[in-house]
Amino acid sequence: MRPGNRKVAVAGVALSDCGRVDDTTPYALHAQAARRALADAGLDRALVDGLASAGLGTLAPVEVAEYLGLRPTWVDSTSVGGSTWEVMAAHAADAIAAGHANAVLLVYGSTARADIRAGRRTGDLPFGARGPLQFEVPYGHTLIAKYAMAARRHMIEHGTTIEQLAQVAVQARANAALNPEAMFRDPITVDDVLSGPMIADPFTKLHCCIRSDGGAAVLLVAEEYVRDCRTAPVWILGTGEHLSHATMSEWPDFTVSPAAVSGRLAFERAGVRPAEIDFAEIYDAFTYMTLVTLEDLGFCAKGEGGAFAEKGRLLVSGELPVNTDGGGLSAQHPGMRGLFLLVEAVRQLRGEAGERQVRRPGGELPYLGVASGTGGWFCSSGTVVLGR
Repeated sequence: MRPGNRKVAVAGVALSDCGRVDDTTPYALHAQAARRALADAGLDRALVDGLASAGLGTLAPVEVAEYLGLRPTWVDSTSVGGSTWEVMAAHAADAIAAGHANAVLLVYGSTARADIRAGRRTGDLPFGARGPLQFEVPYGHTLIAKYAMAARRHMIEHGTTIEQLAQVAVQARANAALNPEAMFRDPITVDDVLSGPMIADPFTKLHCCIRSDGGAAVLLVAEEYVRDCRTAPVWILGTGEHLSHATMSEWPDFTVSPAAVSGRLAFERAGVRPAEIDFAEIYDAFTYMTLVTLEDLGFCAKGEGGAFAEKGRLLVSGELPVNTDGGGLSAQHPGMRGLFLLVEAVRQLRGEAGERQVRRPGGELPYLGVASGTGGWFCSSGTVVLGR
């Protein structure tokens, strides 16, 4: 196969133990997820010549590679928050297509919840006060407040209601109820969301993601290795990435996320339209993220995300199933959750999702899915279109 023309497949995906994992380390979660992903693919560790890792260690990819016993000849440590893994998947796919790597392992693990429980860190993890952030930090502008401001702007401009935002959390929990690996599975109602403690106006507690431990791994391979895999391939069809801003004052429009660019690029490169997508895995640290990303990916018009979400369309059985595992609002959220989106998308396309399996009209398995990650406070976005 001529370099530059190789197709790229997801050969293996896995999660580590997730949820409440008190007696381990982030390195161990990395290793557990990596071993499981390789076993899922049915491929040997010796084939892996590329590693993508961020968020752990002083020399993040170097320390993780050493712990995993890998000596990669291609490496990526791009760190752009929650969208890191979709951006890394884009880079890895380009590298494999160009012949710079044959098999790239994307791996992540975090004990965010356990660290707070043990007093190793606090619940408030600041991003620092140097550089551009120095102009916001003195005013107590927390990460949650940034998202809350953006949500309020959307409500003012487009008439989006707090009940519509609450529906995102309600439907995520309904999907989580079908997922035995989800951390929270008990049903919730709109009233439950609205009556919770206020975190940052307009967000109450259930508008915000949960905090968990956990890890994930995804193995990408060149097409010639697919025949050796244990599982059917899921193909990377198109990717896009975009950086928007670091400070809120440089964000042109609080109602438009960077997914408006990354999504357009991914769909164009995949040669598909949003209307052809069977399901979407969307970063949901807060309910507003789901709503605005749906708009910016083109599943509904700008300003119509609230009306789109409130009619049950996001359920596994809905018109456009979204966050079919329960998302960061109910399933797990150990920090930079973007890799979990790719794992769930692959499981759906393979038909391995059990009770939460998405079906096309007539009962067929889905053909196309999209995973779209968001980093920072809508600072970055990476979108990946996948198909079988």
